[in-house]
Amino acid sequence: MTSRIDLEHRIAVVTGGGKGIGRAICERFLDSGATIAIWDRDPALAARTATELKGRGPAFAFQVQVEDYGSVERGRDATLKALGRIDILVNNAGIGGPIGDTFDYPLEAWRRVFAVNLDGAFHCCRALVPHMIAGNYGRIVNIASIAGKEGNPRMAAYSASKAALIALTKSLGKELAGYDIAVNCITPSSAKTDLLKDFTADFVKTMLAKVPRGRFVALEEIAAMAAFCASSECSFTTGAVFDISGGRATY
Repeated sequence: MTSRIDLEHRIAVVTGGGKGIGRAICERFLDSGATIAIWDRDPALAARTATELKGRGPAFAFQVQVEDYGSVERGRDATLKALGRIDILVNNAGIGGPIGDTFDYPLEAWRRVFAVNLDGAFHCCRALVPHMIAGNYGRIVNIASIAGKEGNPRMAAYSASKAALIALTKSLGKELAGYDIAVNCITPSSAKTDLLKDFTADFVKTMLAKVPRGRFVALEEIAAMAAFCASSECSFTTGAVFDISGGRATY
C-alpha cells in the first residue's frame, strides 16, 4: 500500500507535467492532497492531463516554455492569479538531445539541451523564489539524472546540463538555508519515458546493464521520492542529492 505523504493544502508547480516523470509526480502529489499547476510547452497535452487527473484532485494547466524567461514569468503570474500562491516547484522539464561524440556534437543541439535542462530550471527558480521568500516557505525539487554524477558517453550535453543542475541545487540550497525553503535534487537512472525514444536499442541495453537492480526505475518510485522532498517533513536537508539509481551510484 502506498504511503500518503502530507501535501494537504500545498500548491505545486510541476514543469513538464504533462507526461512521463512529471505526470507521475502530479499524480502522487494529488493523492497527497496538493493542488497541481501543470506547466508544459504543449498546451493541449497539459490540458488533457489536467482533465484526466481531476478525479484525483485539483489540477490546472498552463502553457509555459521554461527556456523562455518571459513565458515563465507569464506562467507564474497566471498561476498566482488562479491559485493564490506557490509552495512547491518541481523542475522536471528536460530533453535528452542527440547522441554523438562530444568533439562532433551539433552546436545548436548543445545550446538547446542546456536551454531546457539548466536555463529552464534557473528561470523557474528566479521567478518563483522571491515569492517563496516573502512567505518564508518553499520546497524546490530538481529532477537531475545519474548522468549528472557519472557522465554518459556520447551524451555530453545531457550529462553536463544535469551536472550543472546538481550544482545549481547546492548553491541555491545554501542561499536559502536561512528560510523554511528546501532545495534538493533527485538523480534517477533510466526510466521508461519518451526520452528513451532518442536512443538506440543497444544504447538502452548498455545503460540498463549498469544498474545492479537490473531494471528501469519506476516512475512511481521517482514520484514517491519527490513527494518527500516536497513535503514539510523535508525541513532540514537542503542542497542535497537524492540517489535513485538502483545501486548504480552510491554517493
